[in-house]
Amino acid sequence: MPKIVRTLSTPPRARRVVAATLLALGLMGGSAQAQSLQTLLEAARGYDAAYLAAQAQFQASRAKAEQAKARVLPTVGLSADAFVNRRDSSARGFDDSFTNQSVKLAASHPLWRPGNQLEVDQAERALQAAQAQLQLAEQDLVVRVAQAYFDVLGAQDTLAFVRAQKAAVEQQLAAAKRNFEVGTATITDTREAQARYDLVLAQEVAADNDLRVKRLALEQLVGRSGLEPWPLKDAAALPAPTPDDVQAWVQRAVAEHPAVRAAQAQLEVARLEVRKAQAAKGPTLDAVAQLQWARSPAQTPPFPYVRNQVASVGVQFNLPLYTGGALDNRIQETVALEDKARNDLEAATRNVSQATRAAFFGVQSGLGQVRALQAAEASSQLALEANQLGYQVGVRINIDVLNAQSQLYQTKAQLAKARYDVLVGGLKLRQAAGVLGADDVKPIEALLAPR
Repeated sequence: MPKIVRTLSTPPRARRVVAATLLALGLMGGSAQAQSLQTLLEAARGYDAAYLAAQAQFQASRAKAEQAKARVLPTVGLSADAFVNRRDSSARGFDDSFTNQSVKLAASHPLWRPGNQLEVDQAERALQAAQAQLQLAEQDLVVRVAQAYFDVLGAQDTLAFVRAQKAAVEQQLAAAKRNFEVGTATITDTREAQARYDLVLAQEVAADNDLRVKRLALEQLVGRSGLEPWPLKDAAALPAPTPDDVQAWVQRAVAEHPAVRAAQAQLEVARLEVRKAQAAKGPTLDAVAQLQWARSPAQTPPFPYVRNQVASVGVQFNLPLYTGGALDNRIQETVALEDKARNDLEAATRNVSQATRAAFFGVQSGLGQVRALQAAEASSQLALEANQLGYQVGVRINIDVLNAQSQLYQTKAQLAKARYDVLVGGLKLRQAAGVLGADDVKPIEALLAPR
């Protein structure tokens, strides 16, 4: 009867390797400290260039809206001039030099300028659109930080599982060598185990590089180095979409999404632009007043200079009679732009509806995938144990054990990624519906394990 060489129990060893690897990953960077998702989000708000640019754009839009209000307010101006004049005359005695000075204070106030008030209304709608764009930038920042955060965790898990698989394959390789030495196995088992071990070494190099890249991406996003995100709790219950009705999410998205609100504001701006173009064909009336002080040479002696002070007040009326068709064509242009804005709004509504449906079904699919992978993980664990036992008693060959090991750790990595994808998918669903806020990160952070 051939001697049976028992292999060491892989699952407990693998769990120890995973734990040790995660601990080593946590210690990478020397003095690096673990950061929560909320902490990194706050850091990104003060560092991310795209978000800071959106804030600056909003501030510019707000200042522009204030500029429009000046169109309906009085204007006051002060002007002055001084000239040195040289007169050469054919008449005897009139060749001389003299100076002129004048100071004028003028004020005007629009009495009837419908276009000016329309500009104020346009500026208010444009500010609403800018505020919606800033909200879109904030939501995009939340999703980008969460995605980068969980990308790092996923890369850490992948590296840990690859190293655990390497330990298990190394153990299987040692067993194959011992069996070959005692004559209970062929050299094929050793070669198969060696080939799988070399393959896992290559996977380890790739996983380690992927972790470095993912961590650099997160560091670039938040402006910090030595980042160690909090890991997800093993028993964390993944949240399902609430409400669990796609139509309710779509209705909310159409009503509240910043992209839709921005498109609605732009449509109002276009409508006001049509009215402003039409008003340009009408009359305007302004109240004007001015006070002027002037000093000029006197025409008769004995005084060399005369000082004059003139005050005037009145109204100015203006009515364009013929502009070469410019006003009519301007009206046609604004009407076409209004139609464009109306179609832009319809396109934004359709896009938001489609994105919300896709995000909702994506989260539901992700939850189903997590449940399936959890069952697959348990089945793969049992399959590995059965193959190990079969290998020990001689009814299974070495490649069966190696394949079972590979399947188990691949399933573990897929499960970890699926869990992270569900969490990020929940944020993307709220982003697609236009209701994502910084506080939506807190329920996810409650699922993380502080270090």
